[in-house]
Amino acid sequence: MKILFVGPTLTERVREGRIDGYPGIVCRPPAAQGDIARAVAQGANVIGLIDGRYEDVAAPWHKEILHALSNGVVVFGGGSLGALRAAECAAYGMIGVGQVFHRYVSGDLVDDSDVAQLHAPEEFGSFPITEAFVNVEATIHQALARREIKASEATGLLVLARRIFFKDLTFDVLSEKFCDDEDSAALLLAALLRNRTDVKKRDALELLARVFAQPDIRTSSPRDWAFARSVFWRDFENLGGSAHSCRS
Repeated sequence: MKILFVGPTLTERVREGRIDGYPGIVCRPPAAQGDIARAVAQGANVIGLIDGRYEDVAAPWHKEILHALSNGVVVFGGGSLGALRAAECAAYGMIGVGQVFHRYVSGDLVDDSDVAQLHAPEEFGSFPITEAFVNVEATIHQALARREIKASEATGLLVLARRIFFKDLTFDVLSEKFCDDEDSAALLLAALLRNRTDVKKRDALELLARVFAQPDIRTSSPRDWAFARSVFWRDFENLGGSAHSCRS
């Protein structure tokens, strides 16, 4: 079984737990703590982590990723929270995919808020409400490359975007805060929307292709490290962590 945890990054591609053109991949909502461990217990051989929950519940735990890897499950990460977890767990065999992953590995990105965005609840399709900083940054660079904004404007926009809380970061808000009048804000907004660049989606589609191409079998367990059943992991198991998400 192949399981893909995905939400706002590819929301328009998911229909009733499936993605057209990729048979055999089961799509689940953004992962919370315990969801990856549960997928392992349910027989997943390949797991793709794109989106994760992180504020109203505990985020996917590194330890459950290591648990999956120690059981021969192939785990990919990219696009959003998956890119961050892949950078953190790459040394143990998690496979990172895409530009965002490589930027976390290099240290060019360090903050989880760089990929965070507000989105609708699962029952409404998890569609994005705000823009992730990495997409805003790429959009500004694209607009500059096409000479639709000046270098000084690009610099100022990047500084301002960094200062806006991720739950408020949209191109509308960015334009309104940057400009002194409505007409200038409208022109800037139009330029940004024309050049909108979705880095997260591009990485997520690359990850989706990798998950699809991966054989639906478990690999041999890693030989250079062993999974340690720490007291915290044993408590997690005793609380049903391998069968239920811990959402408190």
